[in-house]
Amino acid sequence: MLIAAYRNLVLLFLTAVMEVVLVCFLLFTLQRLPYQLEMAMLALLSIICIYGALASMFNCSFSERLLHMGPPLLKEKVKQETAPELPCPVANSRLTSGLLKIAGLLEEGGVCGVPTDTVYALAASCKNPQAIEKIYNIKDRPAEKPICICISSVEQLVAAKPPFSPLLWEFMRNVYPGGISCIVSKGDWLFKLGVGPAYDRVGTKDSIMIRVPDHTVTGHLCDITGPLAITSANPSGEPDSTHHSMVINRLGHKIQGVLCDGESNEVVASTVVNCLKIDEGSITIVREGCVPAVKVRQIFDRVKSTMV
Repeated sequence: MLIAAYRNLVLLFLTAVMEVVLVCFLLFTLQRLPYQLEMAMLALLSIICIYGALASMFNCSFSERLLHMGPPLLKEKVKQETAPELPCPVANSRLTSGLLKIAGLLEEGGVCGVPTDTVYALAASCKNPQAIEKIYNIKDRPAEKPICICISSVEQLVAAKPPFSPLLWEFMRNVYPGGISCIVSKGDWLFKLGVGPAYDRVGTKDSIMIRVPDHTVTGHLCDITGPLAITSANPSGEPDSTHHSMVINRLGHKIQGVLCDGESNEVVASTVVNCLKIDEGSITIVREGCVPAVKVRQIFDRVKSTMV
């Protein structure tokens, strides 16, 4: 009967009447069952059974409650599971509001985990040099390892008018946007690019690594914030983060936000190419990442042959 009370009134009444019928059967065996009670119980049982059967058949056939079965007298308490509290704010990369939220945190001097075309990265606005310093502490990154800058397109570089040779420009146009980072000479053109206050905190004294991800979300973010200082979103020496949950779990308690974009496109970071001696006809693969070194050299040889 207690189980029936959790279902509906018809089932509850049927259960109750059947229990009375059992009592009547006991009285019948003792030959002490009044005739009027026997007829009343049989009639009541028949009515409830017929109504219950018809109601179940009609309701199931038409997928709606045409004949009411009555509400349950007892309601089971459903325990609501609350999502665990995250260590930092998160935003959905597929929503404009999410992108603006992370852009706002970066503008305020925060460090955020962001997706790229390779693996997740930690980003800080070049307008806030102190935020770039935070990245070193967050990752336990050695001070001698420089941080690169991330921009949305080659056109941003063109507008800054760096004194690059035609060969370097052509090589960049063939590898950007994509999973290749180029190391080039520093200069005053970085101030025009928007690096300004972070000039001394990105790259080395004489060179800077430039990244142009082939990723719509990262590109839009850079358009909003200007150049970003980025590095892979993982504790120094540990594997790269290939999902936003990895960034949250490993670094969420140290950063100000994460732009969630699901699985990353790659499992390793970008390939780093030293282009400081490109005008002498050579490039150096500093780190082989998602783009094979052989492919990079093929691109360079093809570009160089067209410049002759």
